[in-house]
Amino acid sequence: MRIITPDDIIEAVSKLRQRGLGFLLSKFTFNEKSRTRSAFDDAGLQASQWWIIPRVKERWNERITGDAAVGYEEYFAKKYLLAGGSFRMLSLGSGACSHELKFARFPQFEEVVCMDIAANLLREAEQQAREERLDNMKFLVRDVDQYDFPPETFDVVLFHASLHHFRNMDTLLGEKVARTLKKGGKIVIHEYVGPNRLQFPKEQIGEINRALAAINRTYRRRFRTSFYKNRVYGPGLLRMILADPSECVESERILPTLRKHFTVLEEKPLGGNILMYLLKDIAHHFVDPDTEKSRILNELFETEDRFLQRAESDLMFGVYEKR
Repeated sequence: MRIITPDDIIEAVSKLRQRGLGFLLSKFTFNEKSRTRSAFDDAGLQASQWWIIPRVKERWNERITGDAAVGYEEYFAKKYLLAGGSFRMLSLGSGACSHELKFARFPQFEEVVCMDIAANLLREAEQQAREERLDNMKFLVRDVDQYDFPPETFDVVLFHASLHHFRNMDTLLGEKVARTLKKGGKIVIHEYVGPNRLQFPKEQIGEINRALAAINRTYRRRFRTSFYKNRVYGPGLLRMILADPSECVESERILPTLRKHFTVLEEKPLGGNILMYLLKDIAHHFVDPDTEKSRILNELFETEDRFLQRAESDLMFGVYEKR
């Protein structure tokens, strides 16, 4: 367990360059919800996380759908939803609603309800829905703890990179979500399910650093800074709690709790053990890969695949059914 690491200092300085002094000052409050909200409530936020790389998304698609060009939204709709049906979805921690917008475009969905505490992101999504005339979408600026889950109302509950921000998994999933799902209702996750608070084991940190050392220094310059990413140490607990008290707070409990309360229809490991932390703040170099960058990405993918032969995946796609 790491309390504070060199990565925490680098992260603080990087965030000052990327998001300004106001963002850092927003972390100096005892209000945990406020600190969490400040991490996400920026519709114009630009970042350099691994998911901005198109080839990473294609890798996910291949593992979930078998086709790099087909996302999980289309895959799920075709596999689990009747063509002539009428379905309702609830998305908890929907953020900018990019995936919810995709679901709402399918004619099977009568309603897609998006809920988040980040008001700015929901306003942007609502504007997008209006422009597309998606009148089957509803947006709620609300904390899940204050939401009265209506019984047997939804056919699908979605968590995309949000479930790892919630506490009390047994209560949330086993009671509230189970209650609001109709008979045979589904939970869909695309989630980080690895160590709590990103406290990666030493072996994993070592593998990340070996892979990082093999990358040309040109592609290790951190986003919007003059710093280079030469070594990683993993995040310390103090910074994790200060930056966002909800981040990976009970991520280790996600899969055991889902398996306990619901029937597993499918689970597909997506990796992330090496790529997620390695590519953080340097992913922008690989958005439009040339021959050399494609070679680097291929080597990184192979490195992660080898690691996954002896480790559980930190990222999972799954579909679960109410019993």
